[in-house]
Amino acid sequence: MAFDMIPEYLDFDVAFEETKVSDKKYVINSKTGEYLGIVGHKFNCANHRDFYSGVVDTLTEELGDDAISTAKFKWRTARNGAWTMMDVTFPNTKSVIATDKHETEVAQRIISLHGIDGTCSNQVFFGQIDFFCTNGMIRGDYDKVRRKNTANFTMDSFIYELNRAQTDFKKQSQELQVWAQTSLKYVNVSSLLEEMLGSERKAERMYSLYMQEASVRGHNKWALYSAFTNYASYADERNGFNLRNTGNDTQAISMWSREQEVSKWISDDRFKMLEAA
Repeated sequence: MAFDMIPEYLDFDVAFEETKVSDKKYVINSKTGEYLGIVGHKFNCANHRDFYSGVVDTLTEELGDDAISTAKFKWRTARNGAWTMMDVTFPNTKSVIATDKHETEVAQRIISLHGIDGTCSNQVFFGQIDFFCTNGMIRGDYDKVRRKNTANFTMDSFIYELNRAQTDFKKQSQELQVWAQTSLKYVNVSSLLEEMLGSERKAERMYSLYMQEASVRGHNKWALYSAFTNYASYADERNGFNLRNTGNDTQAISMWSREQEVSKWISDDRFKMLEAA
């Protein structure tokens, strides 16, 4: 099928130009002539269209046309289009997570990163999204596929991980349901956050966010995780975790870094040891 999902401003060929340093070259947006970065003289990469076309074609072959036609695509960019992220949600692949106070649906999510300035290798992540608050979630390094940033992106491992993700989604949803039933009523969440996050100020803000989540979902592990994913999904007055405007076009990368930060927190033994009563 024709790949027409990529935003027009990302649909450009990559050009190179030698620098005055013998082993370096410039990366250039051939459409605008803008210089995007400096890479080694052996560096090569696919343009965004070719890379994402391969990803979407593979998704279509493995999941079917219906899954793609109902999928929701969201794009994020940084470094003037040199760094890109395709965030795809599949609303028809979903599960219900219920607490004593609240229930919500989570859907399957696939995130694909691509860079053309040598600072981001091709990567594909698998995760979920909470429909109630549109918080995104990835679950750890095991949900990630990496490949070198070359023109010939090999899809074999991606296909394997994609097929596994279809099975894992149900298993991960069951784990989230266990978290929803894991009471934190007798847990000192404030102290736990100070220990895990390593910053008193950050822990205070996160505790406030947890209390907001708990007022809706109840005092449970799912509410704590939702506070984490809220932090990774928003950066404004809604949660108090604003990003500084550095003027360097890096906000999308900073938000993605937060998702990886959350992935580390839920892999922390202190979070894992919170067990259902």
